[in-house]
Amino acid sequence: MWSRRTFLRMTGAVGASAWAAKAKAASLADVEAAGAAVAGRSPEDVAQDELYWREIQEAFTLDRTISNLNNGNSCPSPRVVHEALKRYLDISNQAPVYYRGMIERNMETIRRRLAAEFGADPEEIAITRNASESLQIAQDGLDLKPGDEVLTTHQDYPRMLTTWDQRQRRDKIKVTRIQFPVPTTQDDLYRRLEAAVTPQTKVLHICHITNITGQLFPVQRLCRMARQRGMTSIVDAAHSVAHFPFKLSDLECDFAGTSLHKWLLAPHGTGLLYVRKEKIASTWPLQAVAERQSDDIRKFEQVGTQAVAPKAAIGEALAFHQAIGIENKAARLRYLTLRWANQIKDLPRVRIHTSLEPGQSWGLAYVGIDGIEARKLNDFLWNKYRILGQAMTGGQYPAQIYDYQGTRITPNVYTTLEEIDTFVMAMKDALKNGVGA
Repeated sequence: MWSRRTFLRMTGAVGASAWAAKAKAASLADVEAAGAAVAGRSPEDVAQDELYWREIQEAFTLDRTISNLNNGNSCPSPRVVHEALKRYLDISNQAPVYYRGMIERNMETIRRRLAAEFGADPEEIAITRNASESLQIAQDGLDLKPGDEVLTTHQDYPRMLTTWDQRQRRDKIKVTRIQFPVPTTQDDLYRRLEAAVTPQTKVLHICHITNITGQLFPVQRLCRMARQRGMTSIVDAAHSVAHFPFKLSDLECDFAGTSLHKWLLAPHGTGLLYVRKEKIASTWPLQAVAERQSDDIRKFEQVGTQAVAPKAAIGEALAFHQAIGIENKAARLRYLTLRWANQIKDLPRVRIHTSLEPGQSWGLAYVGIDGIEARKLNDFLWNKYRILGQAMTGGQYPAQIYDYQGTRITPNVYTTLEEIDTFVMAMKDALKNGVGA
C-alpha cells in the first residue's frame, strides 16, 4: 500500500506537472489575447505599442545579459515551440520505429498549414532541413549540359554560389555572376540581370532579399522575364519567408527555398522547398527514389532516417507566427530597424548599405563606419557591449563585397527598445573613441 507521504509526493508532482503544462500553454494564449486587444489597429500603430510587444517578449526564454541582434543567422524559438520540440523528442524516443513513423504521417498537416500560410498548393511544398538543402535540390536537380549558363549575382549566399561552382567543375556549365551597388533600385537590378541574359542562359538564380544587406529584388518581374525566355527561375527566400508579407505564388518562380529556423522561429533544422508543379517530375531529388515517385513533391524529403521532432514542432511556430500576424510582425521589425538607423544615419562616417525606403527593408540592415574594419567593429560591439551582430567578411564572402565594411543587424520580435538604444550608444562610442587595436 502507498504511504500518505508517497501519495502526497506523487499528487504534488502531478499537480506541479499540470501547473507547468498550463503555464506553457498560456504563453501562446497570452499572445493570442494580446493580439485580440490590438485588433483593428494599423500595423504601424501596433509596432509602437510596447505593452503588446512585452507580451511577445515574455513568450521566450532568453539570456538578457547579451543582446542578440544576429537573428538573421538563426532565431531562438518561443517557449511553446521549444516545449513542443522536447515533447515530440520524448514521444519519439519511447519506440522510434513506431512513434517516429506515426509522427511522420502527421506531417501532411504541417504541409497543408505551410502551404496555406505562405501561398502555395500543398503538393508544391516539401519540408526540408534548411534553405541550403532546399536550394541545392533545385541546383543539383536540374538537367544541364556543357555550355549551359546560370545567371546569378556575387551577393547570393556563399553556399549557393559554391554549389554552382561545383556544377561548373563537374558538368562544364558556365556560371555568370553580376555585381550591383547597395542599396540600389528595383529597376536597376532588373536592367542589370536582363542585360546579362544570353542565348545560353538556362537558369536565373536570385535572392528575394540578400543575406548581407537585405537588398530587395524585383522577383516577380524577373521570374516572368525568365519564363518568357525559356529559363528556369530559382529564388533564395531564406530571409523573406515569415519576415514580411508576400505569397510564394506571387513570386511566379519555379523554385524557392527557405529556412524556417530564421524568421518563422521554428526549431533548428527545418526548412521549406517550393517547386512549381510543372517542374517536380523533371527535377532529380538529392537522394534516389523509385520512379513511381517522380512527380511527387515528397521525393525531395527522402534523406534517410532523420529526427522528426523539429518538423512536427513547426506547427507551434506557425501558430505563434499567426497569433502575431505577418503585417504586425513586419511593421515591428521595420520600427526597430528605423529606431537605430534614424539615430545614426546622418553621423559622419556612418554608412548604411540598406535602403530605408518604405517597402524596401524590414528587420535586416547592414551598417558600417568608414575607417573601421568590419571584424573589428563587430568585436568591439561584443567585447564591450555584449551585442551580437554579424560581420560579413572572410573567406566565405567574395572580395566584391569587402567595400561594405560593417555589421549586419537583425532584431526580432523579442528585441527590446533598450537593446536597440544600447546598439546606438555603442556605435556612437565607436565613432567618438574608436574600437581599439
